[in-house]
Amino acid sequence: MRWGRLGDRLHRAALLLAVVTVVVCGLAIAGLTWWLLWWALGAKAETPNQLDLTKIALSVAAGVGGAVALVVAYRRQRDLERGRFAELFGAAAKQLGDADVAVRIAGVYAMAGVADEFSATSRRQQCIDVLCGYLRLPFDLDEAADHLVSRAESTEEAGVKVERVYQFRQNDSEVRRTIVKVIADHLRRSADISWSDRDFTFNRAVLEQADFRYAVFAGRHTSFARAIFTGTTTFERTTFAGPHVTFREATFRSGSALFDHAEFGSTRVEKNEVAGFGTTFDGAIFDCPASFESVAFRGPRTTFLGARFLGARTSFHEAKFRAELTSFERAALDGERITFAGAEFASARIAFTGTQFYAAAIDFDDAHLGASSRLRARGTRETDFTQAEFHGGVTFARATLGGRTVDFSDGDFFGDISFRTTRFAANEIRFDHPRAWVGAHFDWDDNPIRKPACVKPNPWPPAPVQPAAPTR
Repeated sequence: MRWGRLGDRLHRAALLLAVVTVVVCGLAIAGLTWWLLWWALGAKAETPNQLDLTKIALSVAAGVGGAVALVVAYRRQRDLERGRFAELFGAAAKQLGDADVAVRIAGVYAMAGVADEFSATSRRQQCIDVLCGYLRLPFDLDEAADHLVSRAESTEEAGVKVERVYQFRQNDSEVRRTIVKVIADHLRRSADISWSDRDFTFNRAVLEQADFRYAVFAGRHTSFARAIFTGTTTFERTTFAGPHVTFREATFRSGSALFDHAEFGSTRVEKNEVAGFGTTFDGAIFDCPASFESVAFRGPRTTFLGARFLGARTSFHEAKFRAELTSFERAALDGERITFAGAEFASARIAFTGTQFYAAAIDFDDAHLGASSRLRARGTRETDFTQAEFHGGVTFARATLGGRTVDFSDGDFFGDISFRTTRFAANEIRFDHPRAWVGAHFDWDDNPIRKPACVKPNPWPPAPVQPAAPTR
């Protein structure tokens, strides 16, 4: 009660302050206008009669009164909108928390309707946060499609029979699929009301059969960190135009992960770039086939640090890596086949440091790794393959190694690694101090004199580093 009275007093005080401000400003404007007219028209000071004073007073009073009425009407309308938003928002949130699945699905559409009706940035974001928050709630895939709402289990502990009852949301998969569909529909260019400029946080969410094709994420933050994707997940032709997009430690468990023709990265220059801006798949696990064909990566960075590609096939065919930094550092490229055929790496720095090339077949055929300064303002300073492990079948057929330096030093070459028909166009390309040198093939294997001068070391071939003798 005390807080309610205090709120009413603050509300009346704010309204009174607004009215007083309008009155004072109105009087000031009226006085300034009178003085300007007197000065501009060269009026002479005369003693006004009673009728003139009355007319002036009535005019000023009418003007100030009209201004006060407008302020009061505006404040009243704003309070009505606030009350209506609180009422509709509360009703939709109550539906989302209902035990009945049909009521929860109705709540999804009700919450979306509230977001559509109230276009104010904070209110629409609040509704979106509630929908995303529902997806972040604890979720059991095994129980998700069950029509029951509880399960009882009996166990025996220390000779005593114990019965436990577990409560869970009825048919929650249907509600979650509805939320994803509603969000995706509002992110497509065909949407009547777009939510694309808002932030989306799906951290730790479990997403089944997620379909975000043709969606546009243009808010400052789009996060799928630690999300779990099951079934076929598609982001085909999706645009991630915001400065911060992350799939950090996300897991793609089954089906396939499709990102074909997607676009990542903001083309606008951020005044205050925050650490972490860019596109990150750091620590992500692709335990299913993944496709990034013809994807375009831009912005300050594109990183797959420690990512693991374990599916039967992973494709970066004709992908365009044009961020300032492109990194697959310590990534594990495993499975049956991984292709970078026709890919273009035009970043200022390209890093495959410590990357594990373990797949049965990996090809960089016709790829361009490193851009010259003529093709890019500053060109590629460094393409780093140091400490990389080549233990499968890897080919660089017709690939171009460009830029300033390409460094394969301290690499572990133990497989079938072919650099035949590779174009060595960088200023310097080094293969110093390999930990192993078995199965690496070059066009000059039969005649080392044909080796390009930019390829080091000399003499050729490089001698593997001998392991240090154990100390006693």
